Amino acid sequence: MLPKIRPWPQAKAFLIKGGLALKTIGFIGLGVMGKSMAHNLLKAGYPLVVHTRTKIKATELLEEGAVWKETIAELAQEADVIITMVGYPQDVEDVYFRENGLLEHVKEGAYLIDMTTSPPSLAEKIYKEAKKKNVFALDAPVSGGDIGAKEGRLAIMVGGDEAAFQECKPIFEVLGTNIVFQGKAGAGQHAKMCNQIAIATNMIGVCEALAYAKQSGLDPWKVLESISQGAAGSWSLNNLAPRMLKGNFEPGFYVKHFIKDMKIALAEAEGMNLLLPGLSLAKQMYEELAAEGEENSGTQALYKRYEQI
Repeated sequence: MLPKIRPWPQAKAFLIKGGLALKTIGFIGLGVMGKSMAHNLLKAGYPLVVHTRTKIKATELLEEGAVWKETIAELAQEADVIITMVGYPQDVEDVYFRENGLLEHVKEGAYLIDMTTSPPSLAEKIYKEAKKKNVFALDAPVSGGDIGAKEGRLAIMVGGDEAAFQECKPIFEVLGTNIVFQGKAGAGQHAKMCNQIAIATNMIGVCEALAYAKQSGLDPWKVLESISQGAAGSWSLNNLAPRMLKGNFEPGFYVKHFIKDMKIALAEAEGMNLLLPGLSLAKQMYEELAAEGEENSGTQALYKRYEQI
């Protein structure tokens, strides 16, 4: 039996509105991002059932009132809304399409929300198969890193049916502050590719600016104070440059996952006959970084290349 959780005021407001307010949410994938997102849903008063490959990652959530499900099938049979936040496209494919996976056991009328960054074509495939079962599917990848996930300030890009988006919007509002419906199935993933393309070359610029500051004898902290407030300002400059200068390369977003995203974006661009030389360079640099043993570091570890010069 699910524990009774006193909802926050905003959760009560959702309840008055009706829709999906306080329906049971299933959450699959409790990594750096997923764990914080699930925590925020619990705090908002949603009954939560969880599953992840490594149960120990769920310990804190279980102590807070989440309920563990041993299998994806068990979770799917109980949840009204299921959110997936796993690592790679093959993980998404496995969770949704394998024997005893989500699409085999999801309840009719339920909502499937994949928040993993994966190919738009996979989002379209999930949507089509879900529709055959009278199930609603949304692709809703996010941006904002570990900080955005913890603080419930993620940017969420959503594809699928707009009516399903509106039903799920109260849930998205617990997780993020910049929530935009992008269009049909796969549109959320395409928007996320735009996000990653913009970040990729920006990260090179942030690293090179700090390297230049140091090499020229400037205090990089003072330089950062000046340029972060001007036209050069960006999320990466404001949030990741300080980590670079402190030597903090712990993951808010893994190098290996960023490489995965860049590969998806380049494949999509190639299919559209679009050349992206900046993204190609960033991918090459990050692959070299991963080959040096940094695949499990945060994306700010790119700065290590410049420290060695």
